[in-house]
Amino acid sequence: MSIIKGKVWKFGNDINTDEIIPARYLITTDPKKLAEHVMEDADPEFPKKVKAGDILVAGKNFGCGSSREHAPLAIKGANIGAIIAESFARIFYRNAINLGLTIIESPEAAREIEQGDIVEIDLEKGIIRNITRGKEYKFRPLPEDLRKIFEAGGLMEYAKDRLSKT
Repeated sequence: MSIIKGKVWKFGNDINTDEIIPARYLITTDPKKLAEHVMEDADPEFPKKVKAGDILVAGKNFGCGSSREHAPLAIKGANIGAIIAESFARIFYRNAINLGLTIIESPEAAREIEQGDIVEIDLEKGIIRNITRGKEYKFRPLPEDLRKIFEAGGLMEYAKDRLSKT
């Protein structure tokens, strides 16, 4: 999973957890059920149009609002490959890591990448390639331990795997 490639869906600044997964759908923690409504308050057609491996790109403070884990869970349930943003709300950032949702802070890439672009992310090298526009952006490569958490599917799966090897 060190290379992620997908079509971009672009959103603005301050996308909050209620826009990611509206509170009216919080009757479940089933990622697939939540994915049926992911981002629908920001773009009502998004849940029907998004495909596995697609990439979200957003502005500043993505995931602000409540601390609910449902928001990154809904995105993960939709099989989104990664989120690139100018910045993330800290609690969303931590919840995303815990759930194994790949997130990358890259202000320049988030500002310049456009809706519909095809983007390739190299997690080991710290490079985002906009295939559509022929541009590259650097970000601090993810530490190996963090990549392992993402590859395991989240912190709990990573911990289970590590404990089984002791």
